[in-house]
Order: sequence, then C-alpha cells, then structure tokens
Amino acid sequence: MNEFDQYIKHKLKVKYYVRYADDFVILSDNKEYIEQLLININSFLNSKLKLKLHPNKVFIKTYASGVDFLGWVHFTDHRTLRSSTKRRAIKGVIGCDTDSRTSQSYLGLLKHGNGKKIAKSIENITRKDG
Repeated sequence: MNEFDQYIKHKLKVKYYVRYADDFVILSDNKEYIEQLLININSFLNSKLKLKLHPNKVFIKTYASGVDFLGWVHFTDHRTLRSSTKRRAIKGVIGCDTDSRTSQSYLGLLKHGNGKKIAKSIENITRKDG
C-alpha cells in the first residue's frame, strides 16, 4: 500500500489523509473535491493495484456525524466506541474473568476514548461470569 500512500500524498496532494492497513480516511470541507478524489482513487486502485473500493464501505459524511474509523466514531472533541464494537466486546467477555486476555484487551481499548460506561459493564460481566 506504500504505492497508494505515495499516490495520495504526492500525486493527489491530499492534506488530511490517514491510513491503517486497508482502511483510510480523507478529510476535507469540500464535498466536490472528495467526490473527484474518489474517482481518481478508484481509477488508481483498479489500474495500478488491481484493487477495488468496497461499494458499501465508502462514505462521505459531515464532521458533525463523526468519522467511523478503526472501531471508533471520531468527533472533533471526543471519540466513542462504534455500536457494533460495543456489542462484540460484551459478547466476547461473557464467560471470561476480569483478568482474562480478552477482557483486559477490551478494557485497554476503551481507555482510548469515551469508554468508561462500557468498561464498567465489562467489569461487571466478568465479575459475575468469571
């Protein structure tokens, strides 16, 4: 994906771009600019890397609705855990004790955003089940 990063940064000159593995976010206050970037990115991915963007995973949203990235919904002043990640965390810790790797992993993740309430739920579940 380094070739993709170079294309985004140097050829398209995208200022606000973040990528982790195969997920990426581009920020702009210009919707038309983003729409044009999508056309260019699709063309590059298809012709140079033989890849395609998943049609159900491309979104153009406002900052106010948050940026869904890596299990979190990021806002300008905070981040919250994505609803599906919350459900997966709760389901994943059922039957675990508080010291299990699974529960500790989720509790560690939750320290990176507004996750105190869900962390408390996980602690309560693991105390009961473990």
